[in-house]
Amino acid sequence: MQKTRFEVFYDSLNLVFLGFFKSSWKDKAINLLSILFGYFLFANFITKFISEGKNELIIIPLIIVIFEIIVRIKPLKKSNIYLIWTLIDKIRIGAVYALILEAFKLGS
Repeated sequence: MQKTRFEVFYDSLNLVFLGFFKSSWKDKAINLLSILFGYFLFANFITKFISEGKNELIIIPLIIVIFEIIVRIKPLKKSNIYLIWTLIDKIRIGAVYALILEAFKLGS
């Protein structure tokens, strides 16, 4: 039977919102560990540089520029380095979460 446009749209929405449940346990574990590692690494990294009081005006924008470069150089899914890029991207997501949490802590 032929797929209608609505079925294609529905399948794409299902993949976006529920795609996490369709992946294997290995992918889920690697993704979760990468996010937590990124959070832990950058929470300590950012706290160290902010508590020292030196170069925080240079370090934070530099980190943000590095994050943007990571996002912009996304390889194709068929590429050999796609898995490595995915891990680095998940670490970046954890680091952004740590950066935002630290900003809220400083703001309150």
